[in-house]
Amino acid sequence: MSDAADRLAYLDEVLPLLFPPGSGAGTGAPGSVRGSIAGSARRFIRRGTRESAREGVRGDTRGGVSGGTRGGTWGNIREDTRGDARTVLPHRLVPRRVVPRAWWHITLGRRLLVGGGPDTIETHLSDVLGRRVRVVVHVRPARRANRKPILEAYDESGLVGFVKIGDSPRARRLVRYEGEVLRMLADQPLKVVVPPDVLYHGEWRGLEVLLLSPLPAGRRHGRLRERPRSSSRVPARLLTSAVREIAAIRPYGGEGIGEAAWHGDLTPWNIAAGPDGRLLVWDWERFAVGVPLGFDALHHYFHRALRRMPPEVAARSCLAQAGGLLEPFGVDAAQARRTAAHYLVTLAERHRRDGHEPLGPPAVWLNPVVDPLECLL
Repeated sequence: MSDAADRLAYLDEVLPLLFPPGSGAGTGAPGSVRGSIAGSARRFIRRGTRESAREGVRGDTRGGVSGGTRGGTWGNIREDTRGDARTVLPHRLVPRRVVPRAWWHITLGRRLLVGGGPDTIETHLSDVLGRRVRVVVHVRPARRANRKPILEAYDESGLVGFVKIGDSPRARRLVRYEGEVLRMLADQPLKVVVPPDVLYHGEWRGLEVLLLSPLPAGRRHGRLRERPRSSSRVPARLLTSAVREIAAIRPYGGEGIGEAAWHGDLTPWNIAAGPDGRLLVWDWERFAVGVPLGFDALHHYFHRALRRMPPEVAARSCLAQAGGLLEPFGVDAAQARRTAAHYLVTLAERHRRDGHEPLGPPAVWLNPVVDPLECLL
């Protein structure tokens, strides 16, 4: 199955949860999401142009929250009297987000109908915040152990925040835990690291809902960017300072003396240099205490290496570079190699617990690297 088909199949599961079929009104059977999204590309190309033309004849010029580079800014929210019309952007063959329908979307294909009644994620967030909220649904990549719906929430003034939805037992645990971690971090005297604030955390229709404040990671098409550009590089000194500050966090006082805390997923796409010189850090659902100092630095390097080389080579590189990576933290070369081996084993164990091995079997990428160090561990 192609990436687009995987994403759309997952969207088939997500949209009825966020916009329950029973809440839809009018024509267009929101319950038939699978038929309107996840059909073959051939059927879409053949039928989409005809339906777009018919929609244009019907005069679909009502405004909505515009989800692209045309049609005004996000702050200019106008009523769409249908309320349940959405568009997959930038195209159903390259699905990345689902946005409220705007008049100019007729050029992108037929509309997608979702539930638009009194009990949707939009009405829930509107009730919580006390003002009307519209959402953009991110179409997430497939085959991720921690995959969950991610939304952008907007009101009349613009972006309110980002919403994480726990829609499975594992995702609910991760979302709930991240909310707890972020509330704990709000009480920490952090000077280098900037985590999001929790704007709302609760349950809705059995789903865990976590609304987080946006962090100023730059702008895209006039709106705040959720994450840094993939090419963004954080200055080494700032990254080192952030790793050291995170390592010193003690959620419950002074326990764990001699061991460090770590973010748990300090990858290049989860961090960005802020405009004030501090480090913006997202996705705290893997935070933990009780690891050797330097795990976050190794994790960051390893995932940068994975962009350029296969897992086994990246693991060997992580081990070879451990001395230089951990030198700023006062770790000697021998201990750094042991720490790197410990980190790689810890990561493989996480993948095993998740039931998902994105790097392949550990026998292929991990064992050849750490087996020679067994006597040192």
